[in-house]
Amino acid sequence: MTRPAFENLLEQARIAHGSQACLSRFCPFPDDLREQSVEPFHIPAADILSRETGLYSDALSEFRDAFVAASPVAQWRETYKGTDIGQDFMDRFACYTLIGEGGPWLSAQMSSYVVYMPPNLYYPWHHHPAEEMYLVLAGEAEFMREGDEPETLRPGDHSFHASNQPHAMRTGDHPVMAYVLWRNNLESPPVLTERDVA
Repeated sequence: MTRPAFENLLEQARIAHGSQACLSRFCPFPDDLREQSVEPFHIPAADILSRETGLYSDALSEFRDAFVAASPVAQWRETYKGTDIGQDFMDRFACYTLIGEGGPWLSAQMSSYVVYMPPNLYYPWHHHPAEEMYLVLAGEAEFMREGDEPETLRPGDHSFHASNQPHAMRTGDHPVMAYVLWRNNLESPPVLTERDVA
């Protein structure tokens, strides 16, 4: 089941890059994909996603469903393990890789991930050298970027984060699922911004 689920997910990503101008402008779909094996790794938030019923979407629902379908065989990340971000965040924040370290494919051109947050979760201010694009696939969340006013994004909306620009995210009554792209400086992980400006 593992490879078919990932193959379908990759095809949905390819379709999204062709249909969503924000993605194609940020980074064309990579032409240097190299397949790699994935050792599944489970986290508590994956169980929350499997029970989630509030990820409303429309045009991007097939992409959303492909991420959910592949989630049981994904290598879920624990990006902030060992930090003081708190156990509630670690138990409820979910992210796994499609293209990049820990994902079924590698590329030198970009990395890509899915991020899921249930209702009423705050993702504190953080930053990283890579430039980043979030495309909301389902649900909604408040996105915050240093230097800009907060804005609520819904399916089809996107947010760009420049290199090392602090940003944060918060869900309210609804969960959110987003497709996340990185370009340039792919090796450095995100770190919590020392001054949380929220």
